[in-house]
Amino acid sequence: MLTVTVCVALSAAGLAIAMLTAYRRRYLAAVRTAAFALLPVGLYMTGLVTLGRKVGTATGSWAADLVFKPSVWVGFGVLAVSAALYTVTRFAAGRDGGRSRRERKAAAGAAGAPAVAPGADRPSLPTGRKPAAKPKASADGGLSDFSDVEEILKRRGI
Repeated sequence: MLTVTVCVALSAAGLAIAMLTAYRRRYLAAVRTAAFALLPVGLYMTGLVTLGRKVGTATGSWAADLVFKPSVWVGFGVLAVSAALYTVTRFAAGRDGGRSRRERKAAAGAAGAPAVAPGADRPSLPTGRKPAAKPKASADGGLSDFSDVEEILKRRGI
């Protein structure tokens, strides 16, 4: 009953402040204030205030048990051993020469298969097409490529 009274009082006070703000012709601020003023009643009506109280009580109880019960400390020890075992297995799994999972599967599957030439898994170029040739660098720093431009300029007399 006290929770209802506190939530309604907070909302009423907030709505009163929102009305005073609107009276001063600051409508945007008044609407924001009204939005925040309706939160306590909405939280109570949805049961989130009670839920928050229960969570707070449970957290406090757990913290008291953490301090005063040795079995809680033993539980933390068990969790630490579990994490250590998991970490050790992760490192041990990575000790097989740095191969990935895909490479390990391929090695296990290809134990009786014939050897494949390197690069055979790449698709070949379509027939009739040749890869583009790279331009060769010359001793003059690539200025020989401008020979046709020089010829045109000479014909124009430039």
